[in-house]
Amino acid sequence: MATTKKSTKKKQDTLRDIVVIGASAGGILALPEITKHLPANFPGTIFVVQHLGPYSESVLPQIINLNSALPAQFAKDGEKFLPGNIYVAPPDHHLILEKGTMVVSKGPKENRFRPSIDALFRSAAYVYGNRVVGVVLTGYLDDGTSGLWSVQRLGGVTVVQDPSDAAVPDMPANALQFVEADHVVPLAQLASLLTHLTTEEAPAPPNVPQDDLNRLEIEIAIARHDNAFEMGIIDKGELTAFTCPDCHGALTKLIEGNLIRFRCHTGHAYTISSLLAEVTESVESLLYQAMRGLEETKMLLENMGTYFTQTKQPDVAALFQQKAEETGQQARVVHDSIFVHEKLSGDLQFQKKKLR
Repeated sequence: MATTKKSTKKKQDTLRDIVVIGASAGGILALPEITKHLPANFPGTIFVVQHLGPYSESVLPQIINLNSALPAQFAKDGEKFLPGNIYVAPPDHHLILEKGTMVVSKGPKENRFRPSIDALFRSAAYVYGNRVVGVVLTGYLDDGTSGLWSVQRLGGVTVVQDPSDAAVPDMPANALQFVEADHVVPLAQLASLLTHLTTEEAPAPPNVPQDDLNRLEIEIAIARHDNAFEMGIIDKGELTAFTCPDCHGALTKLIEGNLIRFRCHTGHAYTISSLLAEVTESVESLLYQAMRGLEETKMLLENMGTYFTQTKQPDVAALFQQKAEETGQQARVVHDSIFVHEKLSGDLQFQKKKLR
């Protein structure tokens, strides 16, 4: 009898029973479409990150529950998770997996988002390795690419929604650029694929260098809100001359296969696409500040010119009026620059396609 129990436990431990799903723009429609076709006896546990604004009120679990045989709820910090359930990351909080439990934290943003798809995927890969099924759905930019790479690196199965089938193709297309996914399927086939994958026995886990595992452990700890600087994240890559657009901390370059990422010493993380998008957005903000400063200077000069006119000092008044006109011309140049300023990201190939 004891031998039978041991054998059963071993088999259960090697099933692909941890499913992590990441979605951004278009995900609110895509996720319920998948979950409504999952059977009530679905053997795995599903964890979801859906990008939302930090002040948005999410009703995603309620939407899923309208047509799903599996119960959906927001993940709670320290809560144990159960098979056949769907756990959704709350708005503005990372969802991190530990052995049998979930961590819900407000660690540093990754790729300008919290919750981060990468943070969830990395933690699942680190703890559950070959038992993980990682799924990247519709969305902009490339959150999820690094995490999906980690899932594959540690022996999990990688699934990407067919970009041509996605409401917004950028996120799945970026994932496919850096990860040779095991399955690329349209939305309509995802439920049946996940049902099949979670009944498969996982192969033996791959050998991963200890240095890679150490860095992964640090990045997961950062998402839990541990101190990135004290944990030595800047020593895990190549220190660059760039600074974090969020906190202006020093950025370290990290390499994962052909993927380049950046993380600052306070913990914020960026891919090339998200970093470039954030920097160009910051440039626009700075241009507006410059225009505001020039317009305020012009108003002050005009005010002084009026004062000297009223006090019968025409020569001084003319000088101030001249400087006001010159400053106004500079403000117009900055104003025009703002409206031709291009919002950039690493997805230049996708941007060009949209313009065609």
